[in-house]
Amino acid sequence: MRAVGLSYTRMLRVPYMITLVLVGVNFAIVGYLQPLSRYYYEELNYELQSGALGASIKVGEFTTLEDRIALRIDASEDEGRRLMGIFARVANSKGQVLSISAREGRFMALQGSPDTIILRLENGQIIQDMPGDAPRVLSFTRHDLPIDLPAIENFRQRGGQSREYLLPELMQLGWNKDSPQTAEERASSQANFNYRMVEVVMMLLLPLLAVALAIPPKRSTSSLGLFVSIVIIVAYHKVNQYASDVAALGRIDPVIGLWGPFLVLAALILWMYYRVAYVPGGQAIGWLEKGFEVLTKRLKSLLRRRRRSHGPVLPEPQDQN
Repeated sequence: MRAVGLSYTRMLRVPYMITLVLVGVNFAIVGYLQPLSRYYYEELNYELQSGALGASIKVGEFTTLEDRIALRIDASEDEGRRLMGIFARVANSKGQVLSISAREGRFMALQGSPDTIILRLENGQIIQDMPGDAPRVLSFTRHDLPIDLPAIENFRQRGGQSREYLLPELMQLGWNKDSPQTAEERASSQANFNYRMVEVVMMLLLPLLAVALAIPPKRSTSSLGLFVSIVIIVAYHKVNQYASDVAALGRIDPVIGLWGPFLVLAALILWMYYRVAYVPGGQAIGWLEKGFEVLTKRLKSLLRRRRRSHGPVLPEPQDQN
């Protein structure tokens, strides 16, 4: 393409069309989908930790359920589906107490009643203790013990963290002086908003960075530009994360902390692209390529010298007599 007179700027039209589409997709992700996904993940995590008997039943320890059932198991198999060595003590409001022991059992769902599960016990005994009466002992081969699940509190509303807010919400919370938020919460909202925006806008400079670092010097097959581009992108992302955390604490203005490094990197990328596209024979990292080439030659020469100094020693000829 360069041979027919097309400049790098004109050849970047199609890559920039693709970039604009990806910028829009990334904007929708970080501005809307990612905050909602974080909230739904926290809600799911809360339900997993709070549901299913309110807590995990640990082997060898007593677990109290609804203040009327004490449950203990000796062993658990098949990822908790099969329980071995079960002891349960059940009490009701009338003073009746049931002491149940069973060889094994398993939890089963009760259709039509999601707030109750069935603990199906097999091969055990029940000691029924009634106030004023003699205890009775019953043996069974199978017995279903209903257990009421503890009530799960409703999960908090979305917005417990600044990462859960949408971009319009962050703008309203961060720059609205009439909002009930504290100064720290307002600083966190501003930092999170600027962090998301600067990460999206940075994508517009990636095609220029790719052109500047993808063209090696003449008669060179080095892939140093690819390595340098990865280092620049990763380092810039880490700088943005650090600046966002510091700005969220109110120690620095988020505009300076996040857009300052962006302007510096943008100026560097534009300069490198100008050197490649408009300066005859110009190279963005030509000095780095030369230094890397010199370093590589020195390392190769050192390795050759080491091989010669530690070369294989020929064995002495043995006497044939």
